[in-house]
Amino acid sequence: MTLLPQLLRKQLTLALEEADAEIPEGFQVAISLATDARFGDYQSNSAMILAKRLKQNPRELAQAVVDAGEWDGLCETPEIAGPGFINFKVTTEILQKHTLSVFIDGHLGVPQAATPHTVIIDFSAPNVAKPMHIGHIRSTFIGDCLNRVARYLGHKVITDNHIGDWGTQFGMIIYGWKKYLNKEALAEDAIRELVRVYRQVNAEAKADEAVMQECRDELVKLQQGDAENHAIWQETVDLSLDQLRSIYDWLDISFDHYLGESFYNDRLGPVVDELIEKGLGEESDGAICIFFRDIPALAEKPAIVRKRDGGFNYATSDLATIDYRISEWNADKIWYVVGAPQQLHFQQIFAATTLRGNDVNMTHITHGSILGSNRKIMKTRDGDNVQLLDVLKEAVERAKVLVVEKNPTLSDNEQKDISEAIGLGAVKYAELSQHRMTDYIFSWDKMLSFQGNTAPYLMNAYVRTRAIFRKLDGNVTFPDTITLEAAGERNLAIKLAQFGETVPDILNDFRPNLLANYLFELAQTFHGFYEECPVLKSEGNTRASRLLLCELTSKVLKQGLDLLGIRVTDRM
Repeated sequence: MTLLPQLLRKQLTLALEEADAEIPEGFQVAISLATDARFGDYQSNSAMILAKRLKQNPRELAQAVVDAGEWDGLCETPEIAGPGFINFKVTTEILQKHTLSVFIDGHLGVPQAATPHTVIIDFSAPNVAKPMHIGHIRSTFIGDCLNRVARYLGHKVITDNHIGDWGTQFGMIIYGWKKYLNKEALAEDAIRELVRVYRQVNAEAKADEAVMQECRDELVKLQQGDAENHAIWQETVDLSLDQLRSIYDWLDISFDHYLGESFYNDRLGPVVDELIEKGLGEESDGAICIFFRDIPALAEKPAIVRKRDGGFNYATSDLATIDYRISEWNADKIWYVVGAPQQLHFQQIFAATTLRGNDVNMTHITHGSILGSNRKIMKTRDGDNVQLLDVLKEAVERAKVLVVEKNPTLSDNEQKDISEAIGLGAVKYAELSQHRMTDYIFSWDKMLSFQGNTAPYLMNAYVRTRAIFRKLDGNVTFPDTITLEAAGERNLAIKLAQFGETVPDILNDFRPNLLANYLFELAQTFHGFYEECPVLKSEGNTRASRLLLCELTSKVLKQGLDLLGIRVTDRM
């Protein structure tokens, strides 16, 4: 379906032509939301920008465009503001028709991608034998949201959790497995026991070089295919994945693949051989490197793909991973949701991929950090990273206190279900409502509040829409035509129309917070409508129209929160 800004853009473009404005090649006529709803629904600064290029008076050009345009039926006569902004207020008739179109549209007015792509999203990526910690929130939740949005827009998405399941730490884990492992503790909490064993061995290895050498020997045996060590490694991976998947399941996050670093072991040597053969891999002080002499930012920062001792590193593994994603999955785009400290690494492998002749579009989607109340990275009293599972459990426990206090008559199962929806949703929303590059302070009181820009506030708005329909007798038949007479009705209809405009914009700069902010504004607008416009006490077409607005609000809130990975409940 056609969005309102598209209709306005088309008419504005025709008006510019009718006003004999010379439009330069490639010039994009822009329509955006009005910064102040009192003056219109949408606005454009295109006349101002064009006037500057053409060395004309911007207000005079804007007036000429307004006079030349055919606006009947689409919007009221546009008004000129400031130095040349053009403000548009769509007609009530158009808004009524558009609202009905959004209501019956299976995608709630969200257009499908004109050119669907195959997109690989690499996110979360915890290490085997280590617990997920609070730092994993950002990559995990942002990546999941981008996955949901891209699929909703019609792209083919493949999610890959590129877990850290290979490396030098496994020498210590295998050594400790053989000497110190407590089988009962392993069965009770595998990752906790593996961490305990690793820490014990690591402390011994630092104090005793002989222990360190034994760990190295165990690693070499693993790398050479020793059956016993490989079996220990495999069990470690399987046990870790079992616990990781249980957390992801609780969060309603899924991956198509868990292809970790170990999957690419046999491909690393051939990657380096190919680089040498093509003249891209050069020997330097015993190592094989890729030099980027024609890229100023990387001219002094070569990527090492084979170390002096013959070992490989992350750059080699990532190049092999890219090869696989292109050859096996036909990737058009690869998105890496990884923290900003890895920026140089991705610049190097993206540049190396281009040198190798691959034109796949790759993006490093960076993010900031989560801070404690002291504005420092959150740590436990012992100095360890706060575990993600502990955060999620506490969120649900805190939410349950609020749920019981708010509605003590709920059954135990209802309390559990609603507490999980609110608690987990609150943690997700606290993340996704922030600009991804912003460092933010983790605050229980703020994220679980039923007031302000929080998940509970949005979920409560959804509950209010459903409460209206619970009070009705029998099924509701929605009208084929609606009327929008009150200001509250019109404001809500305009806000609902913006869902289709907002969702595609999320992927322009990978900003889930655009959707979160929109949903918050929608909830606020709905609450204003609810107070101004009685629904069940109204009659006739007014009542039917308001019920349709409530139902559409319910659908948009539910779908929008689902794109953020947040589940709604009918009661709270």
